[in-house]
Amino acid sequence: MMKKIPRWLPGALISLALIAVILYFVDLREMADAVRKANYGLLAVSLALSIVWMALRAKAWQTLLRGRPSFTDTFFTEGEGYLLNNFLPFRLGELGRAFLISRKADIQFSEVLPTIVIERVVDLGITAAILLASLPFVVGAQGSERIGYIVGGAVVLGLALMYLLARNNRWALDLFHKLSARWPSLQRFGGGFLESFFDGLGVLTDGWLFLRFLFWMLLDWGVAVVAYYLMIRAYFPDAQVIWTLFALGAVAFGGAIPALPGGVGTADGAMTAALTLITGNEATALAVALTVRLYNYVNSGLIGGIGLAREGETLGGVYRELMALKR
Repeated sequence: MMKKIPRWLPGALISLALIAVILYFVDLREMADAVRKANYGLLAVSLALSIVWMALRAKAWQTLLRGRPSFTDTFFTEGEGYLLNNFLPFRLGELGRAFLISRKADIQFSEVLPTIVIERVVDLGITAAILLASLPFVVGAQGSERIGYIVGGAVVLGLALMYLLARNNRWALDLFHKLSARWPSLQRFGGGFLESFFDGLGVLTDGWLFLRFLFWMLLDWGVAVVAYYLMIRAYFPDAQVIWTLFALGAVAFGGAIPALPGGVGTADGAMTAALTLITGNEATALAVALTVRLYNYVNSGLIGGIGLAREGETLGGVYRELMALKR
């Protein structure tokens, strides 16, 4: 009898296949030469902006959490989440940061989860808008706008459904209690979980709070565009902002494909393919993609590492706590 296929295996195979394709088509000596010739002044500014990006992302999340955690706790926990995502499978960093911030700010774990869902859904919406804005200017990418429209429609639908749940949470809770009446233990656990979950969704019914969250998210994405633009221009001096928009959209969707932790292979392949489509220079495009990955590791390692050290935690310790939580 065949053993059950590990859940991480398909993603690992996709990542390894894409890495093999990249290594087959890209001249690594040309890539190394592109790295040597890069504008390191622009790369340094881009690195500094990536720290600013993380701070703005933390501010957006703190807004969704109604300001209950301090900014410092939110900032370091955000970094911890990205660090966990880079090294643990199944995007456990999202659960990890929900778990960690719930302990620091005395908020129920199930109340934190919907804020992360909302953040990611809005990310998808902004990504779809960025991709749609860039496609008319990218030769060979026409026809891909369907992806943007589909994702954008799904985002609007998802936010609308979450809003309806938040507005009608009493009806949803009554329905759950009615359907789970035969299982008292499920009713007790699920009822408490749903109540706090709906409390977290309640930010969607507070128009002013949600607008403040959108402000910080849009500012955060604006900084990301500038940071990516400078990074790309460090390798391609004639780079245009539209290249950045297309590459950002591609990376966001490429990173959503099942892969090894941190989107190894998929995010890199998406960035390389996007810039190669525009420039025809796959070696320099790969140099940009690897710089993006390096910055991701530096940022998450620095901010997340300091955060874990402040709390006396380790990656392995958080992973074990998350596995116990799942059980």
